[in-house]
Amino acid sequence: MSESSEVTWQTYFGFSDPYENQNDVIENIIDTAQDSGYLAMEGPCGTGKTMASLTAASYLIRETDQFNNAIVVTPVKQQRQQFVEDLRVINSQLEEPLAGVALVGKRDLCPYGREDVFPDGSSVQERCDDLREATADLVSEDSNLKVQQQFETDATPDSSPIPEEEKWWDPAKGRVLVENAQRDPMDEDASPLHTAGRTAPYARNQPSTTPEMTESGNRQLYCPFEADWYGRDKGSPVTFESGDNHVVTTEELLPNAVEIGTCPHRAMTVLMKNADIVVGNYNHLFDDASRHLTAPILDEQTLVIIDEAHRMEERVRDLLTDTIGYYTVKRAKNDLEQVLRPARQGPQNKRDIKARLAAHDVPFEAVETAEAFYDDVMEWFETQVDDELRDQFEQYGTGLSWNSLPDEDIEVPLRDPDEPEPDEFTRWAEQVGYGGDTFRMLSKVGLAVEQALEQEDIDRDCVCTAVGALFGQWWERDHVDYFREIELEYSRKDDRDVEKPWMNYYNASLVMYNCMPSEKIKEILDEFGGGVLMSATLEPLSIFEEVTGLEELATDEEEPRVVSSRTYDLTFPEENRASWIVDVEAFKKRNRGEPALENTNSTRERYAYVAREIARSHGNILLAWPNYSEAEWAANRLREEIEKPVLLDQSSSHEETRELKREFVHGEPKVLVTSTRGTLTEGVDYEGDELHTCAVFGIPLVNIGSPRVRAVQYAYGDRFGAENSFTYALTIPAVRQIRQAFGRVIRGPDERGVRIVVGERFVPDTLHSVYEYFPEKEREEFVRMKPDFLASQFRDFWES
Repeated sequence: MSESSEVTWQTYFGFSDPYENQNDVIENIIDTAQDSGYLAMEGPCGTGKTMASLTAASYLIRETDQFNNAIVVTPVKQQRQQFVEDLRVINSQLEEPLAGVALVGKRDLCPYGREDVFPDGSSVQERCDDLREATADLVSEDSNLKVQQQFETDATPDSSPIPEEEKWWDPAKGRVLVENAQRDPMDEDASPLHTAGRTAPYARNQPSTTPEMTESGNRQLYCPFEADWYGRDKGSPVTFESGDNHVVTTEELLPNAVEIGTCPHRAMTVLMKNADIVVGNYNHLFDDASRHLTAPILDEQTLVIIDEAHRMEERVRDLLTDTIGYYTVKRAKNDLEQVLRPARQGPQNKRDIKARLAAHDVPFEAVETAEAFYDDVMEWFETQVDDELRDQFEQYGTGLSWNSLPDEDIEVPLRDPDEPEPDEFTRWAEQVGYGGDTFRMLSKVGLAVEQALEQEDIDRDCVCTAVGALFGQWWERDHVDYFREIELEYSRKDDRDVEKPWMNYYNASLVMYNCMPSEKIKEILDEFGGGVLMSATLEPLSIFEEVTGLEELATDEEEPRVVSSRTYDLTFPEENRASWIVDVEAFKKRNRGEPALENTNSTRERYAYVAREIARSHGNILLAWPNYSEAEWAANRLREEIEKPVLLDQSSSHEETRELKREFVHGEPKVLVTSTRGTLTEGVDYEGDELHTCAVFGIPLVNIGSPRVRAVQYAYGDRFGAENSFTYALTIPAVRQIRQAFGRVIRGPDERGVRIVVGERFVPDTLHSVYEYFPEKEREEFVRMKPDFLASQFRDFWES
């Protein structure tokens, strides 16, 4: 970049001097984005990725015509907060601050949902959607809600003027509903709604219209917070000035909106549409269900910043996976019966319903076919699950089921994961007469039924359209990129169904598991103007570009995009860290056996010795094992053999994990034992003297026997070559987890620490070695040694 350009981006840089590589990072992002391209960047702790990406975004938004806004997505809550804080630092020195907002979900913002006002058993999302729909009906210009003269006066707008031809609501009606809901301070029985440290102007109980408010005289539940938003012409009284340095988060948005009486989620949406920089999570970019919120601000003039991009592949795979629950199929069938039942009660009813369906080009017989299909699907479901459990568990069906069924989820594959053939469900459907025409027409039938019920004023939360669409996708999607199975999600119930005992233990679903997310990632990234995908662990970058669709984006025949990559090395002083490979035989299931204390085979004894030597070393020690079972074994061994306190991390709640980390870093030195795939080995900072050594034992591969994992491996082989399938699908993600784990130690230029990997698979040129998948500079730093030298090497490092 030219010298004048450098000065321009420095105007937006939040600190006096950039880190060693930060200059280069900022310029690379700007140069690539101005070419409408994407930069894939690995930068370890100390690179300053967050500030660099925000500085580049600020420059591109303010100083070019190419970008209007930027969206930041990260799956780590701590990182979202870091982006907010860095944007505030940038704004603190600008005369015209950039408008910023951090997005959260309805459940975090809904005043009623936060205080458990909704009836038991109803989700915040569903209840909120119902209330929004009811409120929209009441404020509609066509509704029969009465409006007195005092409400006709226009209030001061909190939004940009909306063209009259686009308005279907009457703001005065919104103000009528707000006034009706406002709590009378003199009414001692009207308990106020308190949340987020503020009191709303409404009672805790949800309001409804009174008989005299409408011509029909009916009572209708509604949301006063939503009504207030309409009363303000879809505006927000909460502004960017409410946030610290013009960046609004839940901490400012929620209490202010509650006290004023407007919907916090709607206020957030208004701010989002006017923001320069929006901070969210992966759902806001990759999940169809969440994209409806962000869709209005995303286009070819949007810059995208994807943080923790090493997790993108797995996260998007989960978001692209669809399920159809047994009870959801039952609800869809019941939706159709709401139309069919009255039609079967008389010829005139049937003629009326036929006419309504015909208006949507759906014959009555198609609804009957759809109902029969869902009925048969439920019966197939029941038989399939019953047969599977009888095959797997000896006592199932004997009256002793509760003693034999596991309290964990069960996968029931519907095809051989290694053979992309049609699944058992699809084959069954064809055999009984349900082919592609049936699957494809289900969503159309569902929509016609829903609209017919609306015309009859039948208030019902229908699912038949959505379920029909999913069955249509089941038929259309191929059998390589999507793996079909039944998932039994453990959910113990009190009532016992003797006829179908599995229902007492599991919720059953048909699953379309996404095996290959690269095409969807490419498709989404192609919608935007450019951006950066960054993480501390993206190497090997060439493979990252393949599996995330970036390579296809760069080689697209019609409109290829610029894709560049860059790896930055750790800049903290090398003398402050030691990096060792402990050369012992590979820690494989075949040679280590079961993780039981009585198992004293030679492999386990050797690893127990290594763990003991590391745990006895100076300071706080983090030991990461391939899974939680191995971690438990190691912790139990260490408790018998060392004097230091030993803490064990197991799969647990977020709060329990935070409490365990607090216990670990306070007080006397301790050993914390966990899984390399756990939450304490990634996205967690151990600062100063909180962590001195991190050791990773073995390769943390996911369960390679799982049908889903085998299907993913096949799909990767089909796309990237059979010789690469295991490496791309399993080994590379595991290596990134390892590097995330030992990256917890040494988080600043003045910190000292030791990074260790244990096992011969880390040694170069050994069988199935993963050495080549580490960045070149990192490989150079790791020194190979035998376990017997650990004690002396620790002593030399800490005494130097």
